[in-house]
Amino acid sequence: MQSTREQALELFDYTRDMRRDFHRHPEMGFHEVRTAGIVATELRALGMEVTTGVAQTGVVGVLEGAAPGAEHGKILLLRFDMDALPIQEQTGLEFASENPGVMHACGHDSHVAIGLTVARMLAARRNEITGAVKFIFQPAEEGAGGAEGMLAAGVLQNPTVDYALAMHIWNEAPTGWVAVPSGALMAGADIFRITLEGHGGHGALPQMTIDPVIACAQIITGLQTIVSRNLSPLDTAVVSVCQVKAGDAFNVIPQTAEMSGTLRTFEPEIRAKVLDRLEGIVQNMAAAFGCKASVEIKRMTPALINNAVLAELVRGVAAEHFPQADLGVSGRSMVSEDMAYILEQVPGCFVLVGSKNETKGANFGHHHPRFTIDEEAMPAAAALLTDSALAILSRAPVV
Repeated sequence: MQSTREQALELFDYTRDMRRDFHRHPEMGFHEVRTAGIVATELRALGMEVTTGVAQTGVVGVLEGAAPGAEHGKILLLRFDMDALPIQEQTGLEFASENPGVMHACGHDSHVAIGLTVARMLAARRNEITGAVKFIFQPAEEGAGGAEGMLAAGVLQNPTVDYALAMHIWNEAPTGWVAVPSGALMAGADIFRITLEGHGGHGALPQMTIDPVIACAQIITGLQTIVSRNLSPLDTAVVSVCQVKAGDAFNVIPQTAEMSGTLRTFEPEIRAKVLDRLEGIVQNMAAAFGCKASVEIKRMTPALINNAVLAELVRGVAAEHFPQADLGVSGRSMVSEDMAYILEQVPGCFVLVGSKNETKGANFGHHHPRFTIDEEAMPAAAALLTDSALAILSRAPVV
């Protein structure tokens, strides 16, 4: 039988055409109706048992192995996210988004296309599969709770999942690069919202007011000292204020000011320290300026942690498909990924596959209106996932 790399290259036209179709028709989280319909049709054509409407628009397909003893084998979950972002595309591609204000600016279009390609490749290799592969095509990865919704819907049961595997196309690194680190790969994310209440009044009579804007400015500056002065230089965290809202007129000191932003951490103890210092800085600085303050914290995702045993196994596979890659590069990133919720419950591995190529204009970062990928990265990603799935199921590592 041909190698998985040869198989993936043979399917490249299919992968590329699927990716471009999804790119042309992006759908926001929990609205991936068209995308999910195509996915379900493709999986059913491969003879899978398919369930739709999981967590609103998710799709689950189960591929039963046909190797001797397959009925007693392990279950591997392969996850691919489907949602787009509220961004007006500026790529000028011939297959650019036809949905105004919505764009696949993170690579999820390619993830779906790679997932369907892997489904075809593994379906052709049923006789090599001991156990089964559960494909999940997930809605709403971009902060709307898609992974949590699918977990609540029971995707880890019927059949019960033993391992999990997922990947992300990565425009921060060139095509031919891959990262499969053990341990923490992507940061946990929290959203914070701070409300300051003062006493509004005329801008020409500031002595008659308690100005929440001044307090807001000082708090923003103070929050930056959490990382620079409260954490060891060897620890890692991000505190970013990304939104500030106050006032409606140029000559009125407002009654309230609001700000919101994101916290990123890897370790629970660092997260706890950052949250404690944030609360203390906000409350004490607000009081110093005569304002009342409230702080709301919403957890977005935990840190994404790769199981060491599975990461080592997948690195061995990756070394064959990416012989020029420096697998010693960790790829650790402060961005977040809701696959972390699945990896909290099931041992698994998350892989980053480089897709940057400046000569092809694929050199803009994720969530940029000119984001696109080097499509040549997709066959290697599909082959890597296929061989990794076969290796995990055939070896059934103890984790």
